[in-house]
Amino acid sequence: MTLRIEDYALIGDLQTGALVGKDGSIDWLCLPRFDSGACFAALIGDEENGQWRIAPKGAGLCTSRRYIGDSLVLESVWETHTGTVKVIDFMPQRDRAPDVMRIVEGVSGTVEMSAVMRIRFDYGSIVPWMRRADGHRVAVAGPDSVWLRSEPNVKTWGQQFSTRSAFTVGAGEKIAFVLTWYPSHMPRPDLIDPFEALESSLEDWAAWSSGCRSEGRYREAIMRSLITLKALTYAPTGGIVAAPTTSLPEELGGVRNWDYRYCWLRDSTLTLGALLTAGYLDEAKAWRDWLLRAVAGDPADLQIMYGLSGERRLPETELPWLSGYAGSTPVRIGNRAVEQLQLDVYGEVIDSLYVAEQAGLATEKHAWNLQLSLLGFLESKWREPDEGLWEVRGPRRHFVHSKVMAWVAADRAVRILEANPSLRGDADRWRTMRDEVHQEVCEKGYDPQRNTFTQFYGSVELDAATLLIPRVGFLPPDDPRVIGTVDAVRNELGANGALVRRYSTEGGTVDGLPGGEGAFLACSFWLVDALRMTGRGKEARELFERLLLLRNDVGLLAEEYDPVARRQLGNFPQAFSHIALANSALALNEEETAG
Repeated sequence: MTLRIEDYALIGDLQTGALVGKDGSIDWLCLPRFDSGACFAALIGDEENGQWRIAPKGAGLCTSRRYIGDSLVLESVWETHTGTVKVIDFMPQRDRAPDVMRIVEGVSGTVEMSAVMRIRFDYGSIVPWMRRADGHRVAVAGPDSVWLRSEPNVKTWGQQFSTRSAFTVGAGEKIAFVLTWYPSHMPRPDLIDPFEALESSLEDWAAWSSGCRSEGRYREAIMRSLITLKALTYAPTGGIVAAPTTSLPEELGGVRNWDYRYCWLRDSTLTLGALLTAGYLDEAKAWRDWLLRAVAGDPADLQIMYGLSGERRLPETELPWLSGYAGSTPVRIGNRAVEQLQLDVYGEVIDSLYVAEQAGLATEKHAWNLQLSLLGFLESKWREPDEGLWEVRGPRRHFVHSKVMAWVAADRAVRILEANPSLRGDADRWRTMRDEVHQEVCEKGYDPQRNTFTQFYGSVELDAATLLIPRVGFLPPDDPRVIGTVDAVRNELGANGALVRRYSTEGGTVDGLPGGEGAFLACSFWLVDALRMTGRGKEARELFERLLLLRNDVGLLAEEYDPVARRQLGNFPQAFSHIALANSALALNEEETAG
């Protein structure tokens, strides 16, 4: 049986992440990095593509589960007719090698347990050679090896290209399993005590979580979203992946299946805003610094996304041996959207650096020169059509959001120069550009009959990205055109009262793809922000609290939600959804405190 996307929970070590299902199976894990080949890929295939399940013999889904405190340590509990048992899953922050640790603990009575591991390297395509060495079971294929260690009293054997274990756990007993990845040409990695690692992991997460300076009604939701954002951070570089998964569908059985294990520039301003507001200056600085390194170079070569370390080549490939999540094919790795022209990213990069400077992060000497270079390119290109924020695979258009972000780029340049007259730059030049963009958008991107901004020039379709117009300062929140746009988006793109679609996919005329998709969760939180800014605070709070109910039992969100089937869709967990949630919650808490 295919688990729902929301039946999974994330564990990770700030360099990669694993998805653990309610049935006790790890169905997704890429080693050693987020973007490495998966050694457990049952999530987008079947059990023969790799999984690791530990659960009571014959049991189904766990009775309950939770993260222990403000951490990424997962505890799943099964209540059986013979007793109660829990499995604690976590990945300690690594020294040299990534470890997945699973501790089975008896709570009451006695419970017969079963474990099965199927290691399949390269996204489920390679069955490794298995052997015993130094008390471990070792799987080797090409450059990869994994070492499985368990207690000496656990009976373990090989069967049909899998490693199986059977044991009984009684009240108070603890049995640990440790899976470690290492390059196959290297000797066995150092052993780590899993029980000491558990204590250290809980202490590390507690210390990090204590740095959150936000209090109020929504602190729990903010904290879980920030922990998720931290978990999606590639610690060596500070880059933040959009999600740890690939090809979880935006429509069950559909083709809208993309690889999100990369770092998108579109997330930068909102990410920095959330981190800085919550008090995580080190993480904000690391993300800012990653951004500066990634975008350095010819502004004409600016990409919408980069690899974890700023890699530029992310070729898209299909994996035909994988059947896809719930039959949703093709399964893709890499992302061809990296080749697109998305003019909004220039505004998002410049706005991010402006936000960082306003928050007091020390300015890098070369940052302003980089911004001037980006502005110069944008000045010559902003009148051209592009693929837009949503990475459409149809024809280029004059997307309103892209033009608004061009305005943002010029506006922030003017603000920076006005605040720092010693900086090199022509403020009048950028004022002229700002005024020209503003005039054109208001003339060509606004429908006076319907009193709303549209998706692109001459379009009758709407775009939820226009909800950001008051947030970025393009128009004040009380402008009738802003209020009209908020109402139009809610009425025409709204779904089930609390949800918002990005845009209409009917006919596939805009994005060039067949089929549809669910409601986009980040856009739904943008509606919360827009309602709050336009003076409808009560509606905003009610909508926000309805959206919180869409999180799964451990507080996680995917990219989208199907309001008909009432289930999550898309890659999971999704940084963009959690960033938007955190920003909405932080603003609502701040407003409540101020009020």
